[in-house]
Amino acid sequence: MTSIERTAYPRFKRLITAHELHLFFAPTREEAAWVAERMDSDGHQLALLLALKSYQRMGRFPKPDEYPEMVVDFVRRTVELPEGTKPSWVTGRTAERQRTEVRRWVGATYDQAGARRIAEASIRQEAAAKNRPADLINIALEKVVGAGLELPAFSTLDAMASAVRKEVNALICTGIHDSMSAMERAGLLRLLEERDADGTTQYNRLKKFAQSPTWSHFKRLIAQLDWLDALGDTRVWTEGVAPRKVTDFAGEAEAADASELKAYVPVKRVALMACLAHKARMRVRDELALMFCKRVGAKTKKAKEELEALRLAERELTETLIGNYRTVLGHLDDGGPAQEALAKAAAMTAEAARALQGLDEQAPVEEVARRLEGKVSPAVLAFLKAMTVQAGGLGTVTQAVEGFGGFAQQYEQIEKVSAHHGNFWEVLLYGQIGRDRALMFDLSGKLEFAATSEDRTVLDALAHARRHQAARGEYISALREDGRVVDISFATQNWQKAVVDRTRPGQFVRRHFEAMVFTYLAEELRTGDVAVVGSEEYGDWSKQLLAWEAVEEKLPSYLVEIGLAENEDEAAAFDAVSFRRQLEDRLRAAAAAADAGYPDNESLVIDPSTGIPSLKQHRSEGQRPSAKRLEQEIKARMPERTLIGICARTAYWVEWWRRFGPPSGNNPKLADPFGRYVLCTFVKGTNMGPYEAARHIPGVSGHELAYVANRHFSLVLLNEAIADLVNAHGRLDISQAWGDGTAVAADGTHMDTYLDNLLAETSVRYGKPGGIAYHHISDTYIALFTHFIPCGVWEAVYIIEGLLKNASEVKPTTVHADTQGQSLPVFMSIPSQRGDDLCGQSLGEGGSVVTFVVDRALEPAHAV
Repeated sequence: MTSIERTAYPRFKRLITAHELHLFFAPTREEAAWVAERMDSDGHQLALLLALKSYQRMGRFPKPDEYPEMVVDFVRRTVELPEGTKPSWVTGRTAERQRTEVRRWVGATYDQAGARRIAEASIRQEAAAKNRPADLINIALEKVVGAGLELPAFSTLDAMASAVRKEVNALICTGIHDSMSAMERAGLLRLLEERDADGTTQYNRLKKFAQSPTWSHFKRLIAQLDWLDALGDTRVWTEGVAPRKVTDFAGEAEAADASELKAYVPVKRVALMACLAHKARMRVRDELALMFCKRVGAKTKKAKEELEALRLAERELTETLIGNYRTVLGHLDDGGPAQEALAKAAAMTAEAARALQGLDEQAPVEEVARRLEGKVSPAVLAFLKAMTVQAGGLGTVTQAVEGFGGFAQQYEQIEKVSAHHGNFWEVLLYGQIGRDRALMFDLSGKLEFAATSEDRTVLDALAHARRHQAARGEYISALREDGRVVDISFATQNWQKAVVDRTRPGQFVRRHFEAMVFTYLAEELRTGDVAVVGSEEYGDWSKQLLAWEAVEEKLPSYLVEIGLAENEDEAAAFDAVSFRRQLEDRLRAAAAAADAGYPDNESLVIDPSTGIPSLKQHRSEGQRPSAKRLEQEIKARMPERTLIGICARTAYWVEWWRRFGPPSGNNPKLADPFGRYVLCTFVKGTNMGPYEAARHIPGVSGHELAYVANRHFSLVLLNEAIADLVNAHGRLDISQAWGDGTAVAADGTHMDTYLDNLLAETSVRYGKPGGIAYHHISDTYIALFTHFIPCGVWEAVYIIEGLLKNASEVKPTTVHADTQGQSLPVFMSIPSQRGDDLCGQSLGEGGSVVTFVVDRALEPAHAV
């Protein structure tokens, strides 16, 4: 049975604010008069008023014991009934007659059979994609309320959701089971029996995540990809199953260990393991793509660091090259061994030429024999000696170069000096890739890449590099198999300069070409221009878009929702021209407002000569005496609370603890779920380990805490619980004194994390490893959403993600961000997608402001 608190089924909450009482439960004069006409006693009037207001609020008639005392007292005082009046509840036909009159007054339709049909149809349809019973019940509630019908009892909806969900899940599990061959099913089931060297079953390998992006971990992750792909084509197994359903099944399998999974019926056991294997295959591709990008990024960083080191060591390297060049010139200059050998060879060659003068290829044999006297002429021998002497002279130059380390080393040093003078780090990258080359080629062969646009130049270059993977020479052909030149127009001028050798037309410098391809493949993966087939995070985003027919159907209501159109009739005529005109009007109005407000802005100063804006340092006026007295009074009235006590109190009043539970969606089978979830939240929130906490908290073991944390908590459920707290905080009167929730500030905070994972990086800004917790803080002083991101990324790209994932009732329309929040695409997409505003606040950090004049007739008077 699903707990009613886990659903949106209307009920009285423990925390009801004064605003909610006046908004939902205050009877109007007409309602009070209507009740007074039908009831004589005060108790019956109060009962009918409570039934009427509750029905208007919840769409159902609560049981008499459900009414909170504060609601009863509020309604009694509102209609001025005598103190101590209690509601007199009627039963039987009288109660049914009163309910009929309430429905008639409200204008509701009572059709329980119709409501059950609508609920069952909606649950059956959504059960193919959703797995949690609470979600199915919520969908049924929405459909029944939308039809204007009275809600069935919660027990009816709960039993219906349980039965339909069980039936649909059985069909899905059977379909997954039957799509697998007997060998594939046996291979999966063997994972529950076979053990690895560490003593755990191979089933645990399906749950393992990637470690830090080192070379050995990169190699191990590629081996994990091979092992997972050998299990079978999971895409065939899960074909036709909704992705969210696969995720829920995989989550249920991941929360169970091998012994628990053996208790499942065979069909469900195989289906859950198949979904877990499918998610593991997708995850390992995501992890490989991310690790590949991180490895390329690290190599690029090292190449740039090497360039900086070369700049510092430039004098020594330059002096070495100059000394080498001086030695070579000494061998070639007058008086040097090469010149002496050349002069001696020239004299010998002249003597031989005189002896053979007059002979050519047309000379008769008799004349040649007569001139040479039938034997080898001394002139020919002299000519051979001259050639030997000349070769020996040139050999001294070669020996000198070999003494400096060889031609290859000299070319490498020359490239390094050239890189220094032209900021040419690209020629240094291949030397940093080193042994990653084989792994990167191996990865490019195992992962299937796809272009998300019509531009396939990077993938074509990758295919060309893979065709010449076995080459070890300095150059490879620049021609494709069809005879056309490989297009490298996607690369920068520096890369093209490094790859193309003008002395070798039709060829590429192999090592620089490979480094260029890996660099741009990583860049295309990061930007989404290249996707990984079978991946999730790096999947083809274009295939996740709505069909154009669905877009046309939803577009009018969407335009009205974000404020780009007043009504759907106006939205029907909305086109690109209207969109641009509206954006221009909004920008024009914003620019005019900013320009008009400049004289009154005492903090902002724009230098008239340079046009550079700056903010004056804000000086505090100090705390006023009244503020000090208020602070003292608040402290006197506010009792001291422990952190664990605060967790318990908020869990009781807000009931956020009911969000947690087993991944199956069923109610937790714990003796005290409230206490266990509160303790687990406190332990994990304070970053204590379960066994460390058990040493200080009596009555609970480390195993119990670890079990609940691993089996009943997830990131999705945590975000839902956070949304409950945010909503409860937003309903408090005191939160409205700080703000109305329409503005939010976005900023990141460094957090220490475990090092052996793909998120952890060393922050240049903070000088230590970890990650960035990117917060969206409401003007009511509560965090709406937090997203953990790697160090070094531009934080602006996560502004939209935080707004989209904010599931609370607080919906900000203005975002304030610092320098990291500045991004032209983000700045333009927020207003057009959500109707919100992005306000940059970077002036205090030395940033700059650029004013775009959208209309040349509108020239700002102050901003430059």
